[in-house]
Amino acid sequence: MKKKSKINLNFIDVFSGAGGLSHGLEKAGHTCLLGIDMDKNAINTFKENHKSANVFCDSVKKLTIPKLKELTANKKIHAVVGGPPCQGFSTVGLGNPNDERNNLFKEFVRIVKITTPLFIVIENVTGLIAKKNAKTLESILKLFQKMGYNLDIQIMSAEDYGVPEKRRRTIIIGSRINSIITFPQKTSSTPVTVGMALQNLKDKKGKIHNHDIEQAQIKSKIDQKRIMCIPEGEGIRYEEDEISFFPKKLKLGINWNNLKEGRFRQTKYQRLDRKKPSPTIMTHRHNYYHPTENRYLTQREAAAIQSFPNHFIFTGPISAQWKQIGNAVPPLLGHAIGKSLSAMYLEKIGNKKLHKKNKPTYKNVIDIRKKAFLYNVKK
Repeated sequence: MKKKSKINLNFIDVFSGAGGLSHGLEKAGHTCLLGIDMDKNAINTFKENHKSANVFCDSVKKLTIPKLKELTANKKIHAVVGGPPCQGFSTVGLGNPNDERNNLFKEFVRIVKITTPLFIVIENVTGLIAKKNAKTLESILKLFQKMGYNLDIQIMSAEDYGVPEKRRRTIIIGSRINSIITFPQKTSSTPVTVGMALQNLKDKKGKIHNHDIEQAQIKSKIDQKRIMCIPEGEGIRYEEDEISFFPKKLKLGINWNNLKEGRFRQTKYQRLDRKKPSPTIMTHRHNYYHPTENRYLTQREAAAIQSFPNHFIFTGPISAQWKQIGNAVPPLLGHAIGKSLSAMYLEKIGNKKLHKKNKPTYKNVIDIRKKAFLYNVKK
C-alpha cells in the first residue's frame, strides 16, 4: 500500500495572540512563517514558543507588502489563519466606517488578497452565526466567493477534540481548490476531564512553568470562608445554591428577586469538577476555583485545560498571561483543523487545475445556520 505523503503547508497567523491555533497547526505538520499581533506580551509568548517563525508586533495596518514579503522570505503561503473581528463587517466594501472591528476584518482580507493562499481559517465567537448577524455572514461569504473561495462554517466544541473544556467557537474554513470543505471528525468519544489535565503539569525536564501558587491564593477572608463551603463541581447561581452551601453569616446579601431570571448570569464561587471537562476558560483567574484546594487556578492549570502542552511558556505579567490563555484557540482544536487542511490539500495533489481559479458554490446563510453545530447539544 502506498504511503501517504506528509503535507507541510506554510501559513500566516493574523491576530495570533499567544499562538494556540498556530501551535495546533504546527503539530499537524504545518509551518508557521509569521505571527501578527499588536499585543507585546502575546507576541513575546508567540516568539518564545514558535522559534522558527517571524513576528510582527504592531497594528496589522502597518504591515506593508514589502515587509510582509521580507518576513515570510517571499515563500509560498498556503494558508492565512486567525481570529479577525467580524461583527463590524455588515456590507461588502462598506460596513460601518466608524467601526474599528470592520477595519480589522478588512486587514485580514487584505493579507489574503496579497498572499492568495489556498486556504483561509477564521475563528470567532458562536454568536457570529446568530440571526442578528445574518448580514455579516452573508457579506463574508460573498466577499470570499468573489475572491475564488468556497467557504463553510461550523460551530466546533473543543471537548470533541481531546480538550478538557467545553469551549465552542465558530470556525470558518475556505478553500480555492476544493469544492467541498472538510471539517474535522470528532476525535474524542470520551471527554478528557479536568482531573486528567491537572494530573501532570511538568515538562520533560520535570519543571512546572507559570505555576504561581502564591498568586492563586484568595485574598478576601470572607471569600476564603465561602469557597471552603463549596463542594467540588458546585457553585452559587441560584438562591437554593446559597441556601444549600452558605451559613447565614456567609450569605451574599443580595435580593434574588431583583436578579434577571432570579439567577446569576455567571456562576459564582464555581469549583471545577475533576470528573468533567471545564467550562470555557476566561481571560482572568477569578471565574473558577481549584477542584479540591481553596484557591484559584494557576496559569499553568488553566493552560493545561486549554490543551497547551506543559513546555509552552507564557510571558508577561500574570494578568497578561491569563488574557493570552483565555483568548487562545485550544491547540488540540487547531491540530484537528490542521489535519483537515492536509486532507483537502492531499485530495487535490496532482490536479493540474490546482492553482487555477476555483468556481465557488454560493451557500445560503439560513442553510449554514441549520447545519453549523457539530457538537451534541445534549452534552
